[in-house]
Parts: sequence; structure tokens; C-alpha cells
Amino acid sequence: MHWIRFEHGGQIQFGTLHDDTIRVHEGNMFSDSRATDTTVPLSDVTLLTPCVPTKMIALWNNFYALAAKLNLTAPPEPLYLLKAPNSFLAGGQDIRVPASYDGKVVYEGELGVVIGKKASNVSEADAAKYIFGYTCTNDVTAADIIQKDPTFPQWARAKGFDTFGVFGPVIATDVDPLELSVKTLLNGKERQNYPVSDMIFKPVQIVSLLSRDMTLYPGDIISCGTSVGVGSMKPGSKVEIVIDGIGTLSNEYK
Repeated sequence: MHWIRFEHGGQIQFGTLHDDTIRVHEGNMFSDSRATDTTVPLSDVTLLTPCVPTKMIALWNNFYALAAKLNLTAPPEPLYLLKAPNSFLAGGQDIRVPASYDGKVVYEGELGVVIGKKASNVSEADAAKYIFGYTCTNDVTAADIIQKDPTFPQWARAKGFDTFGVFGPVIATDVDPLELSVKTLLNGKERQNYPVSDMIFKPVQIVSLLSRDMTLYPGDIISCGTSVGVGSMKPGSKVEIVIDGIGTLSNEYK
């Protein structure tokens, strides 16, 4: 199933997407959703992020191919940072040029894990029970800021600008993540195309290990890291993250 969240007639609603038609649901997407008899054409709604996370957790150095290219060793545990809610952005909305920064901004096409129920200190064997589904993410980064101050790597600022935490357009609940590939198109040209199976830490491992550090809540997003092909976006660019089986996350950088 593909879950979607949207605005229609001044109301925020959610449901399941079937081709170009949304079946509206009531209740809570993660616990007691109930299908109604109401349907809405996709063309009549305003797309929102498919859920409202308390946080987005973004991994670094989680693909063997990129680690090899950068001459890095595989880490013994997940390396990650947090992106705050001010950064969250839906498909179809504009990624904005920061007012306080005019350097290089890069796209990072990634698979996102969507948490379905509260997870704290869960085992790897049980971790799949806490995953609701998967989405596309674009972990946008102001690259020049990270090492701007030699005394303090600025990961939070570089990745935390408004509109820099892009995800959607749907949450897919019926896919095997290790059979997926992530593609990134910049102005229609393919820049990334890599298999999720090349992950160092797989989704169930990530959920288990992160839940030992912090409580994960329904709707939280784990952006699983990117692979080779990351590049910069210029104002006016269109970037699309494509994961067959999930969909296409499309935004312009303005």
C-alpha cells in the first residue's frame, strides 16, 4: 500500500493512493486507520509530507561503494545526525536558497525508513515490527559549512536549513528495501543509481541500534545514507529522487 497525506478543501487528510485516486482514511495512519467510502483525485489535492516526524535521523558513511571512493573504512556502528522539523519539505514544494549562505548546496538521494510505533531498545530480530514502511528522501546539505570552522564540524547547521529535509511523496508498506535502487535525476539527467543492498547497516539493524540510543516515535524518518553520485544544485535546478516501488520525490531549488 502507498500511504499519502494531503490537503483538500481546507482539511488535512490521509489515505491510500491507487493509481491517481486517493481512498480517504480516518483515525491514525499508524495505529487505527479506517478506510472510508470517500475518494479524491490526486490532481485535486495539495501534497504534504506523508507523515509528521518528531525528527529525521540521517546516516553518514552507510554504503560500501561511497566508503571505498572516499577511502573510508566501514564504521562499527551507525554514524548519524538529526534534522529538525523546520527542515521538513514535501514533494512538489521548493527547496529554498538559504538567506545566510551562498556556497555549494548538494542533493543526496536516499531511502527513508518510516517508524510505525514507539521503539526503545528493540532487538534486531524484532525491529521489522517497528517499521511502518519506506519513502524517498533528499538529505540536502550546505556542503561548505561543514568544515568552515576548523574547531567544530557544523553538521547540524549544514543540513538543518529550512526546506533541507525533503521526503515523500508516499510511504510504501509492501516493498522489500533490499531489492530497491535509488536514482537521482538533476534537470532530467541521472546522477545517482545505486542498490540499497550495498548498505553497510541494513534497515532492521539501523532501527535496532538507533533505538538503543534514543526513543523512535511513529512517523520518525531514518534517512539511510547515500552512495556515489552526490553533486551540487544551482538555483533553478529540478531534482528528482526515484525509487521504483515507492515513487518520485520531485522538487525545484529556488
